[in-house]
Amino acid sequence: MADARPRPPAGRDTPGPGGVTDARETAAGDAMRIARVVTGFARALRAAGVAADHHRTGNFLAALGHLDAADGRNVYWAGRLTLCAGPGDLPGYDRCFAAYFSGGLPPQRRARGTTVTVTRPVAVPYGAGEREGTGEPGAPPATASDIEVLRHRDVARMSEAERREVHRLLALLRGARQPRRSRRHRPSPHGGAADPRRTIREILRHGGEPARLRRRVREDRPRRVVMLVDVSGSMAAYAGTLLRFAHALVRAEPRATEVFSAGTRLTRITAALRRRDPGLAMDECFAAIPDWSGGTRLGEELRALLRLPDPRGAIVVIASDGWERGPADLLGAQMARLSRLARRVVWVNPHKGDPAYRPLTAGIRAALPYVTDFVAGHSLAAYEELAALLAGDRPVRAARKGGAGA
Repeated sequence: MADARPRPPAGRDTPGPGGVTDARETAAGDAMRIARVVTGFARALRAAGVAADHHRTGNFLAALGHLDAADGRNVYWAGRLTLCAGPGDLPGYDRCFAAYFSGGLPPQRRARGTTVTVTRPVAVPYGAGEREGTGEPGAPPATASDIEVLRHRDVARMSEAERREVHRLLALLRGARQPRRSRRHRPSPHGGAADPRRTIREILRHGGEPARLRRRVREDRPRRVVMLVDVSGSMAAYAGTLLRFAHALVRAEPRATEVFSAGTRLTRITAALRRRDPGLAMDECFAAIPDWSGGTRLGEELRALLRLPDPRGAIVVIASDGWERGPADLLGAQMARLSRLARRVVWVNPHKGDPAYRPLTAGIRAALPYVTDFVAGHSLAAYEELAALLAGDRPVRAARKGGAGA
């Protein structure tokens, strides 16, 4: 592809017979030809694993506008400085440049001295091969130090870029659950209770002759989780991130997770969160929730939830700040019923991450006596602790009827 080498616009200094208009048209045609060549080169780099996204390609074109594009050295160094995200992209860039423009590489000066190799751990961005509705394709991965800073930062005080990074990291959380002993059995070759049916069938297959005794054990299944996410106006800064956390739970255990939005009405959004792509899942959630950024009537919604079979024997997670517009005694009565039906009641309050927070609102004071665990939900570290709680890595504490600690 020797003819694919970008050439400078012709006729810029000496316009042709058509005058200035012909020169401008010629320059515009040459610029379009260079743009097509550069775009094809960027596609070849992306196929080779180089992070040459559309932003870097635009910077490459802008750099060529200030250089002589007929000089291969200018094209090489402009592309290397704008299209490569790090040292790991350089070998792929060199191979693609030599193959695409069919030219040799310009000589590079080698520094004398000892070569020091520094290994920097990075976090792999979520959805590398998927569509991410709110992410930026080709964005450089965050370093471990950046992630450690984000782990303890309040979601409400983050920039949009930091919030997108936290959303990607939430999808990497372990979605394991506490195991529960089910009523179903499975064959066991290594001990367990006797299995009469399989043993008798084995005897009949041998014509009534004695056969080996078959045994069985009970299966372990993940404990079901029912999550209520408060989408009222007071939770607007945290509701989106909590829905991302709920999406990670549903993706990990789709048959053992149910998610509802809680505002002025109770809305089941589990089907929307089962979408593999986080961006599409969030779009469907926003379309399915009719009371986004409205009021809060947790007592009424808990009463509606208790009419369903979902909370029985499950771990119920309520993510809310406790600002209740309805009567607080109704909320307390429904929380008392929920504590008797559910395996465990976990209340996630984003404001609990503040050391100065005290549970003084009427709603949260009415609910706390029936809460097993009262945890924070303001940062990535808090969501990691909540995931460990649901996985059974933290011991189960009995609900304190006299009041839960803040």
